[in-house]
Formats: sequence, C-alpha cells, structure tokens
Amino acid sequence: MKSEGSNMRSACYVGERRLELFDLEPRDPGEGEVTIDVAYTGICGTDLHILHGAMDARVTLPAVLGHEMSGTISALGDGVTEWSVGDRVTVMPLRWCGDCPACRAGCSHICHNLDFIGIDSPGSMQASWNVPQEVLVRLPASLSLEHAALAEPTAVAVHDVRRANLQEGERALVVGGGPIGLLVAAVARQRGADVVVAELSESRRELADKVGLQVVDPAAVDMPAFIAGWSDGAGVDVAFEVSGAAAGVQTAIQSLAVRGRLVCVAIHATPPPVDLFRVFWRELTLIGARVYERADFTEAVRLLELGAVPAAALITRVEPLDRAAAAFAELETGRAMKVLINCHDGS
Repeated sequence: MKSEGSNMRSACYVGERRLELFDLEPRDPGEGEVTIDVAYTGICGTDLHILHGAMDARVTLPAVLGHEMSGTISALGDGVTEWSVGDRVTVMPLRWCGDCPACRAGCSHICHNLDFIGIDSPGSMQASWNVPQEVLVRLPASLSLEHAALAEPTAVAVHDVRRANLQEGERALVVGGGPIGLLVAAVARQRGADVVVAELSESRRELADKVGLQVVDPAAVDMPAFIAGWSDGAGVDVAFEVSGAAAGVQTAIQSLAVRGRLVCVAIHATPPPVDLFRVFWRELTLIGARVYERADFTEAVRLLELGAVPAAALITRVEPLDRAAAAFAELETGRAMKVLINCHDGS
C-alpha cells in the first residue's frame, strides 16, 4: 500500500497541441500491480506525434504521455511476489491480448489489439505510476537511472538489428542519424559490423563522429560512388531506413548489394515510392521492424550497463516536470537529440 497522501503531478496532452500539468490523485496499486516512483522519462518522436494531434484517434484526453522511463518500485499490490520495494526497474510498455492471430503465432509484441502504454493507456510522465508487474524489466545497480531511461529506444535498435540478422564483418548503412539511427548504428557496431551513418544535419553528424561512428552527408557526396568505394563495388549487406523520408528509402535501396536486406525502421506518414525493380534485380529482402520483444529489452539493458551505447552523449538535457512543455518545444526545433524529464524535480 502507498503511504504518500499528496497529489502526484503529471504531464498530459489535452489536445490542440497543448501539454498541461495535472495533479492526479494517488492510487494504491491493484492486484498484480506495482507503483513506480518514476525517476526519468524520455521524450520521443511518438510523443511529438501525439502532441501534434496525429494520434488523437488512439489517446484518451487528458493523456499522460511517456514510455521511455526508469524508476524505483515504491509499493506492491496483492499477488506481487517476484518484486520488492526499492527494486530499480524500467518498463516494456506493451500489453497484448494473447488470443489474436499475431499472439497465437508467437508475435504478441505486434498483437492486433496491442495496448501500447503511454499511447493507448496512461504513460510514465508522472511522479508515481501504477503498472502491471508483467511489464517490468529489472535494472542492474551499476546502471544509472538517467542512462536507464534509454532502455526502451535501445530495445528498438536491438530489435532492428536482430531482425536484420546482421553478422559480424557485414557492412551496414544507417540512413538517418537521429536518436534511433545512432542507437541502431551503436548496436550494429557492437555486433561487429562495419557501419556508416548517412545524415543531412550537421549537428547530428558531429555527434555521430563524436561517438566514433563513420558518418557522411548524403547531400554533399555522390552516394552511389561513396558506397561503391566503401564496399569494393558490391554494395552494403544491410541498410536501415531510419530517416522517414522518401529520399532515404531510395538511398537505402540503391546502396544494397545483391541479396541485401532493407530494414524499415522509420514510420512514414505517407507511403513512399519503392523501387521494386531494384528489389527484383538484386533479389533484395525488405524487412519490417516494429517495437521489440522481451529479449530485446534484456539485451538493451545489458548494452547500456556495458557502456556499448553512448547514453551520455545522446542525452542533450534533463528538464524538470514543470518544464515539460518547454522541453517538447525545444525538441521540436531539432536542436536536441534526447531530452529527459526528471519526474520528481519540480513536481
């Protein structure tokens, strides 16, 4: 049971591109639930899409945002036996029905009736958060809670690389050097691949270079010539399309070697044209990669603990909860890479 009696602050989307702070009445965890004192919540592209109204059909207003998080268990509901107060955790924010064709096929992470927590149900941008115990992921004591807030986007990258079946020594092109693109590149590098990031933004190229990644400006070089020179004329084994731009799709497909694999990571608001002749001519494989599975989260936490993911470099700033709206506005300018909300500072 919770002993704290004061209201809990939360950052909520209320429609019309507005984010407001609300005082929520604290609730004891239900059966099978735990209460988490949320330490940090990261803002991601999906949160921005929600703020822009692009997901109004899914959210219930006022909608507590956030699904990239870390925190500490502060209370246990009835029936919770595998967890203790004080455990440090993150959350794999997926709940599935267990009965749809996807679930029956062993692909519950892309359940037809998926509840993506933080979109379809209240998220983590609040000081205190009740969640079902089955979504918890344990954090090691040696991993800072600040860096652990990157577990969810790192799990995305791990899933992308695993879907690619990327092998040691293969060449991989990552088209798009935003947060997910750089995480994909870091995970691919850790797997032993030779990696190049293609990114238009100078500041993002500088960050990629800072963390030791080879990076190229696709607007400033002849990309086919560059890829041919880098790959001894063969093309790359895997291309990850993370830009969300039609030109990025074209660059990725044109860069692939015979029987290369294109991994579709970005969400395209408008279906882009795809050169199916190139797919036919080189016997290419197109691979979808959506969210993650439990094994991806476990591996993400391991990589963060090892320092294989440049968490400190990716976190541009940390803002208090009462500056959440300003943090969203800063992220929209493109000047920040990853902004975290300290869910107790300012709450």
